[in-house]
Amino acid sequence: MSRILIVEDEAVIRSALRRLLERHDYEVVEAASMEEARDLNDLPGTDLVIADLRLPGDPGTDAIGMLEGVPVLIMTSFASVRSAVESMKQGAVDYIAKPFNHDEMLLSVERILEENRIRRQNRALKSDIARAYPVAGMVGSSRAMQEVFARIDKVAPTDATVLIAGESGTGKELVARALHERSERRSAPMITMNCAAIPANLVESELFGHEKGSFTGAVGAQEGVIEAADGGTLFLDEIGELPLEAQARLLRVLQDGEIRRVGAARTKRVDVRLVAATHRDLPKMVAEGDFREDLYFRLRVMEIPLPPLRERDDDIRELAAVLLERSCERLHKPRLELQADALEAMQAYAWPGNVRELEHAIERAVILCEGHTIGRELLALEAPGNGAPGPAAEAATGAQRAGRGRTDLSLEEYFRAFVEAHQSEMTETELAERLGISRKALWERRQRLGIPRPR
Repeated sequence: MSRILIVEDEAVIRSALRRLLERHDYEVVEAASMEEARDLNDLPGTDLVIADLRLPGDPGTDAIGMLEGVPVLIMTSFASVRSAVESMKQGAVDYIAKPFNHDEMLLSVERILEENRIRRQNRALKSDIARAYPVAGMVGSSRAMQEVFARIDKVAPTDATVLIAGESGTGKELVARALHERSERRSAPMITMNCAAIPANLVESELFGHEKGSFTGAVGAQEGVIEAADGGTLFLDEIGELPLEAQARLLRVLQDGEIRRVGAARTKRVDVRLVAATHRDLPKMVAEGDFREDLYFRLRVMEIPLPPLRERDDDIRELAAVLLERSCERLHKPRLELQADALEAMQAYAWPGNVRELEHAIERAVILCEGHTIGRELLALEAPGNGAPGPAAEAATGAQRAGRGRTDLSLEEYFRAFVEAHQSEMTETELAERLGISRKALWERRQRLGIPRPR
């Protein structure tokens, strides 16, 4: 039963309103003024305040904020636009003109209580989600992940430079986004650049921008990612791939807060927070002369190491459940469940591709699943204990052999890379078995993707 506080100085109106609300199963508390309302002992548990705008002493708008989170409906005999707007500006959820229609009053009360109930539920849900998943998109109750979440909480509100270290597929970009979204810069852009994806001769132009005619092909002036991130966050992924010359210029940006476009005579001041990530061993690169020591020390003001999935056994079941739900929703599939043998296989597997490999394995299984549950065979993971990678990891390895040098592949890219890497040493039957599909499905996908069988 909802409890409603009525603050109205006219006894006749107060009594009539009380009877109306009690007939509809509301609990009612009365007061003739704001001073009397504040002195009531049974205010806790109030769900709505209905207050007259004009009262002896303090106005009814003083009820706004008197009880935290409790909505206030203002009654006024002066149903002018001005009084209504002023009440709403001060925080009233709505207003109603006197004399009011009983049905109108009941509808307003019901609507306000329902909307407030939904708001409270949403706040509770967000609080639960924040506790369960402190970083959006990242799941993990293990001690290692809790340490990661704690570091994010500590460093995010600052402007400190952060170095995120971890193997491919561990979620480095998710950490970078969390650092940005929890910082004072969240209303400004976060600009991302993958240093491994830019040809060495274009890296400086991408970072710092260039002027027209500064090199062959520079047909116009263009700002770089550092300039684009001014006021916000710059995320440099795979910073270990940055050429030494670009490292020197980036160091000057961190030291002086200034950039100069390629071919420009003047510098420009920028205000950028740098977050960098790498799967490389930067101290080893420093020792070998492939990475500047002074830049390394500027980057690791705060380092956040991400654990590989093989060190997060406690998280695999939770991760699998969340990724399965997301895949079903994205692929418009009915809700599926993982069989016990599938969960056991996941626990036993080494996951060299980390969370990204787990996500792709589950997505592939969802696509192939024809029933309501996913068994071990649809995951196509190697038998426990033999240490061999599954198709997803082998496909990534095949892609690297082919010179592509990356493991963030789509399902079709995994399929192509795996087939091209193994078709010379496997029969079509063996390929199909390893991929967990029929020979017919293998043939059809070959045709669709234009992958001819070797002669």
